[in-house]
Amino acid sequence: MTDGSGRTAFPPAPTGLGALSATEIMAGYRRKAFTPRDVIDDTIAALEAADETCNVVVTPMYEQARADADRLTREIRVGEVKGSLAGVPITIKDLVFVAGVPAYAGSPMNKGFVPEADAAVVSALKASGAIITCKTTTCESGYKLTADSPVTGITRNPWNPGRTSGGSSGGAAASVAAGCGPIAIGTDGVGSIRVPSSFCGVFGLKPTFGLVPRSPGFSPPSWASLAHTGPITRTVADAALTLEIIAGYDLRDAASLPASARRFNTDAGRLDGIRIGASADLGYAAVSPDVCAAFGKALAILDSCGAQVTMDGPGLDPGILEHTLKPIAFTEQAAAVASKSATDLASSEADYRNVVSAGRRYSGTDYIEASYRRGQTRSAFVKLFERVDVLVTPTVAVTAFEAGRIGVDTIDGRKVDPHLGWSPFTWPVNLAGLPAATLPCGFDRDGMPIGLQIVASWLDEPTIFRIAAAFEQAQPWAKFWPRLALREGSGGRAKG
Repeated sequence: MTDGSGRTAFPPAPTGLGALSATEIMAGYRRKAFTPRDVIDDTIAALEAADETCNVVVTPMYEQARADADRLTREIRVGEVKGSLAGVPITIKDLVFVAGVPAYAGSPMNKGFVPEADAAVVSALKASGAIITCKTTTCESGYKLTADSPVTGITRNPWNPGRTSGGSSGGAAASVAAGCGPIAIGTDGVGSIRVPSSFCGVFGLKPTFGLVPRSPGFSPPSWASLAHTGPITRTVADAALTLEIIAGYDLRDAASLPASARRFNTDAGRLDGIRIGASADLGYAAVSPDVCAAFGKALAILDSCGAQVTMDGPGLDPGILEHTLKPIAFTEQAAAVASKSATDLASSEADYRNVVSAGRRYSGTDYIEASYRRGQTRSAFVKLFERVDVLVTPTVAVTAFEAGRIGVDTIDGRKVDPHLGWSPFTWPVNLAGLPAATLPCGFDRDGMPIGLQIVASWLDEPTIFRIAAAFEQAQPWAKFWPRLALREGSGGRAKG
């Protein structure tokens, strides 16, 4: 895989232990090659460097992380490693609750709020032995596809700090891309795991709606029918391992599915018999030429792996953004802060206040009509998956744009909605509640990562992992690291 200029994109990998995959870390513990304290010390050093340049940390939990590492180091010395992620560093997006740790959700309104209980995913990760190192940056309530907020400022991309990390799980994706631990937990309401993972050149998975419980936390009230929680990693195997741990039923989340525990096979192999439907634009989207070119090359790789690739798609309504998504998403966002006054919202971003105001203007009838159209969207995917096993698209229509902007309003000469029009492939999947992953598939002419999205039918994460593992073997993206050393540049916390 090469960048847009044709140069092979294999800069030297970081030397710190925090840059290892989770499977590599666990193997190192078994060999007694290093200790959890060694890993956590290196990971904290990487986080401090990344935070200086890219602004990825909201609340550090370093003291507790070192204490947890010391405890596990002592346990390893006298016995075997216990827990499938014992001693593996992990970060948690600031929309997800960690008991006793401030939770801002990017909003000044939440100053001083400290949850008393862990989110279900955090409880599961702690039980697996994972070590939480910090809470990562997000925008206010996860409402937009960057991670910039009045609380933390601008989150930047480790491939180029002048570019955005994407969002709203921007700190999560940037931290993984920068070698600050192998796993991050993010949330995804309209693309908030997949967009930053695509922009930062890492793997991100949005599971089937309800497979991973979201309570207690900010996400359910803010995006009641759209929000998913999932992993961001450098490798497919790490994402599968994480999903095995965090998936499960939780009575506190009304959308939680009573799905039984599963194991996911990520052994790379041929894709013979897999039917892949491919769409470069879903029939209506504007897409940058560099993204289109990378997508075409990715299809050729899938074909070479044995998959049967045909140009096919769900045939969605071109008005889906204005007539389906916005009435639902904006109304749910407004409902989440229904008890807040204008004074409460005064310190919020003007754009966030505009979204809330727009949500308040929709009527109950508007919401129900949009929900009906949402059902039509789901039906379109049902029919598609009668013909194919998965749908592949570009993950985002553009690559990472200038840091501090909310988005772009023009793509290849076509006007698009600056909030969501440049990510036309992600939010239709949320409307349908489908599982989807993004994986790196190339670079643009400036050397910025490009993502390939794989969408499967409900609860068919195994097929996503199978295809992603085959692609990973053919194009091993985990060898790719940001070209710019994190010590170069600064200004991660700039407010402008």
